[in-house]
Amino acid sequence: MTMTATMTKQLAAALAAAGVPVERVRDTRELSGSTYDYNDVTGVTLDDGRQLVLKVPPHENRPGLAYERDLLRAEAMFCRAAHEAEGAVPVPRVEAVHTDAVAGAGPFLLMTALPGTRWPEAREHFLEGEQEALRHDLGNLVARLHTVVGDGFGYPSGALGPLAGTWREAFSRMVDAVVDDARRFGARLPRPAEEMAGVLRRAYPVLDEVVVPRLVHFDLWEGNVLVDGGPRGPRIGGLVDGERMFWGDPLADFASGALLGEIEGDPYFLDGYRQEAGGFVVFDEATRLRIALYRCYLYLIMLVEQGPRGASAAERRWARREVVPSLTAAMATVAALS
Repeated sequence: MTMTATMTKQLAAALAAAGVPVERVRDTRELSGSTYDYNDVTGVTLDDGRQLVLKVPPHENRPGLAYERDLLRAEAMFCRAAHEAEGAVPVPRVEAVHTDAVAGAGPFLLMTALPGTRWPEAREHFLEGEQEALRHDLGNLVARLHTVVGDGFGYPSGALGPLAGTWREAFSRMVDAVVDDARRFGARLPRPAEEMAGVLRRAYPVLDEVVVPRLVHFDLWEGNVLVDGGPRGPRIGGLVDGERMFWGDPLADFASGALLGEIEGDPYFLDGYRQEAGGFVVFDEATRLRIALYRCYLYLIMLVEQGPRGASAAERRWARREVVPSLTAAMATVAALS
């Protein structure tokens, strides 16, 4: 087995707590899908060929954003909720989850692995028209996620408090938390964080249109979409890394689903989305304003998290070149429409 002695001890304890004898492990490999991965992720192959994924949180002294508390709990909730969607949504199946230390193991989440490779890695092999077909299928799957309804609004992990009774209250907490994080980590932003929050707050009345809390992945950039090959061409093998999920406005998934871009410029995704029962959307002024609010929130997270993640100089330059202009444009949209 290709794993360090430290990981062997941690892995063995987690697998034993999940009812999987370590003797059944034939191979392990470190997995990574993003520069800003929060949890440590290990792929596990068992002696019967089954593939599992083990996630463990970073050391408890590692800094993080306020909403990132209990991300393992959130991801387990996402996977279980997605299995309740109208129509099949390929997400991992939870094998075991412990958010506290148990049987010699720290917190962990053990899930089934899904087929395929991450979209950016698979893209170089696409033939003409396959990218567009996959975007259509992704729109289908996202609409199915949005058929799942929660009991309240916000992060169900409790990271920012209990679920709220209104979407305006929940989103206000979310923005306030990332503004506090910006101060705490000395984030470099294009404008003072509190000033930007003031612009967003003036648009909050539009959030009262959202009265049903729906399942939102909120990290649907293509790196979290697996693409699997097949005799009829590539297909989506699954949606992964649902740890940043919340119950809220389904339009929020259009922010990460068109990361640093505009979802209105993706007719393939939107056609697929509208074909499903959960996929109603009309791009009026209120819709555009809500999406702009969620883009601002997402881009603020992307900038603020660079501090606790220890982003490199190259990563910070990329953020200033790509994320800052996108945040500025989204802020301008909010200001204009509110």
